[in-house]
Parts: sequence; structure tokens; C-alpha cells
Amino acid sequence: QVQLVESGGGLVQPGGSLTLSCAASGSIGSIYAMGWYRQAPGKQRELVASITGLSSTNYADSVKGRFTISRDNAKNMVYLQMNSLKSEDTAVYYCNAHVVTTGGYRGDYWGQGTQVTVSS
Repeated sequence: QVQLVESGGGLVQPGGSLTLSCAASGSIGSIYAMGWYRQAPGKQRELVASITGLSSTNYADSVKGRFTISRDNAKNMVYLQMNSLKSEDTAVYYCNAHVVTTGGYRGDYWGQGTQVTVSS
């Protein structure tokens, strides 16, 4: 089994910053791509940012220039630095990882989500 645990969400004013963290643990053989998704009320889950094992990154147009994704392969962690936050960034943020387990199973794993609320 593989577990992903997010932290760092909360309430922030417009224009503020937050950093989300996600720790992967369990029967991890290798972690390939990792990413952050978000889901706002009444909307579908959408990709925010992703990062490959070689640290190649991809961002949604709506967050380019404001958010930065990074990872620490030694610690099996991924981070999302969010700056210049807007009310439309309010959502539950989910961590995702594409993992090959020590048993050879390959699949996508999700965290439980962390709430980010941008409001004055």
C-alpha cells in the first residue's frame, strides 16, 4: 500500500501565499510523475501542476507565474508554492503520484485532500 498525506492548506487573504506539502509513504519502489489537482464546489477536479521524476514541470494556464511545483525525491515529497492567491483558487487540493510499488504494481495514488480558502 501507498499513502499520500497533504498538509499546509488553510485560509489566506487574496494576494497571500501558501505552501502545500505532500508526503508519500508505504511500499514504494519508484515514484514517477507527481502532481497537484484541485476541485472547487460544483466543478470537476482539474490539474494544477505536475512534475516528472526528472523535474520537468507543467502548469495549468490559470496558475502559471503564480504557483511553483517542486519535489524532493530523497524524501518522497512534492510541494506546491502558491503566491498571489485569488478567490478563484479556493478549492480542495489533492496530491497525486504515479507509483510502482515494491511488489511491482503500477498505479495512481491520491491523498485525502487539503482545503485552501482564499477570502478577505
